[in-house]
Parts: sequence; structure tokens; C-alpha cells
Amino acid sequence: MRFGLLGAGRIGRIHGANVAAHPGASLTAVADADAAAAGELAQRCGARVASIDDIVADRSVDAVLICTPTDMHADLIERAAKAGKAVFCEKPVDLDSDRIRRCLDVVAKAGAPLMIGFNRRFDPNFAEVKKRIDAGAVGAVELVTVLSRDPAPPPPSYVARSGGLFRDMMIHDLDMARFLLGEEPVEVHAVGASLVDPAIGLAGDVDTAAVLLKTRSGRIAQISNSRRATYGYDQRIEVHGSKGMARAQNVPVTTVEVATAAGVLADPVQNFFLERYAAAYRRELDAFIEAVAAGKPPSPSGADGLAAQILADAATQAHRTGEPVRLG
Repeated sequence: MRFGLLGAGRIGRIHGANVAAHPGASLTAVADADAAAAGELAQRCGARVASIDDIVADRSVDAVLICTPTDMHADLIERAAKAGKAVFCEKPVDLDSDRIRRCLDVVAKAGAPLMIGFNRRFDPNFAEVKKRIDAGAVGAVELVTVLSRDPAPPPPSYVARSGGLFRDMMIHDLDMARFLLGEEPVEVHAVGASLVDPAIGLAGDVDTAAVLLKTRSGRIAQISNSRRATYGYDQRIEVHGSKGMARAQNVPVTTVEVATAAGVLADPVQNFFLERYAAAYRRELDAFIEAVAAGKPPSPSGADGLAAQILADAATQAHRTGEPVRLG
């Protein structure tokens, strides 16, 4: 499968290198507003530098990876879909749910495969928890807990254009909650505060937040987010059910422990998403290529992207109003 990459920033470099290393794929072209970034990645991956227009029009390109700024995603998805290409797009499709709906209508009419980059579903540990839940290991799901805490906050300049913590950071956890609950949430409660960096509060956002989701049958998910974790990149899930509990813990730098009379010393957890989710990004690409090659709809789908955005919007509203939001 021949790929064109749109966006050669941090996430684009991850996907570009994974495509170049994949036995069933090749990276043929890279586009980015920063010519130096595009050239460096293209040279490293055996690709050429091209414009977005050229990649979309190139009939030899089978699929595009969209890793541009968020405000370009929906337009590029539509253009690539109309050009008959399979599309992989980093989350979110857009920060506006109505714009996402219009985009998905275009994709449906074009009949193009579309996958949204919720990479955490493909983390080996999280995926194994989901597999065991589906096999009945914990019985009927009752309570899901998702903890996600960054090692350090982003700069205020990023916060101002991110859409806010619920849409930018927590959207991954909202998707994970849907993934593990097995039912759609119909009620959203949210609280948030600026405790880490006053500049984030001045930018109109929060850096510390908690959300409760409830499904129609009464299943509950609780999500905890913070922009600061002094001990590394905190990524954990737990699913409690009628027969027991399954959980996935943090991944340390190494599993080495040193035990002395003073106690047991272990390494800290991995520092950020580049290390923590390296395998997830590779497995995500595998799933996309396999689905497209088999003529099957890729997952997570555009509909999953919309569902997560709706929950993020509801959490934002619940935080601002102090009132729960009920969804149809």
C-alpha cells in the first residue's frame, strides 16, 4: 500500500517511520508547510517531497495519513475521500461536531475507508484488557476507571488553540471509556480546575479534571486527567465487573527492582507518549492496512471520532455550567 503523508511534525514523523518500516507499505510522498521538515522526513523514509494537492491528485497513492493541524483535518479527509483514497486521520476530525457530521457524509458518499487515530485502543496492555472483558473474564462490566496524566503541561500558546483539555487531552480517555464500557454513555458530569499552571487558567482552560459517564443500563466510567505527573506519563485503566476486575498498570522504564533493608527501589514509568505508545502506533497502522486490504471498514471509525467529540463537548459544557449533560 502506497502512502502519502500530510504533515511532518512530531506525530507525522512517527507514522512516516512506521509506514517506511512496514513490510506491506511504502511511504511515497511527504507534504508539510515546513519544507525542511518535509525534506528531512522524506529523505529518511525514502520518499519524495510533494504538495498536498499533488499527493491528493496522484493516482499512484493508495492512502493518505493526515497529521496536520486540527483545523485542516475535515477538509483534507473530504478531499482524499473524493479522490478515492483510503484515509487515516489523527484525532480529532474537527473541534465542531456538526462539521464532523458533514465530513462523514462526504466520506460515506465517496465510499472511502476512514480510520481515526485513537491509538490507545491498540496498546498491547489495554487491548488485552478489552479482549478479556469480551471473553467474560470479569463478568458484566459495572465500573470503568481511566487515569491519564501528562508529565508536564503544554505551553499556553498551545492551550489557546487546542479546544480545551476535554477536547484535546481527555478525548482519548473518552474513547477508551466507550471502548471498555461496551455501551454508549447518556449522562456526563465534569469538574475541572487550574492547579498546575496559572497561565492555563488565564487562557480559559483547566489542567486538572474529572469526568463521570453513565450508560442507560447504569454502567459508570470515571476519568481522571492532570497536566502534571512528577513521576512520568501516568496511563492506567481498570474494569470492575460482576465476576472480578481487570486492569493495566503503568509501563516502567525497566522492570528492574533493587531491594535492600531500606526498601524496594524501582525505575519510574516511561516519560511520554512517544515511548509509552510506540507499539500502539505500529499496531494501529497494521490494523488500518489489514482492514483496507481486506475491504473491511477500519476501526476506530469516523463515527467513533464523532461519538468521542460529542462526549468531549458534553464534558466541556458540564464543567462550565456545573450541571450534568444528558445525551440522546
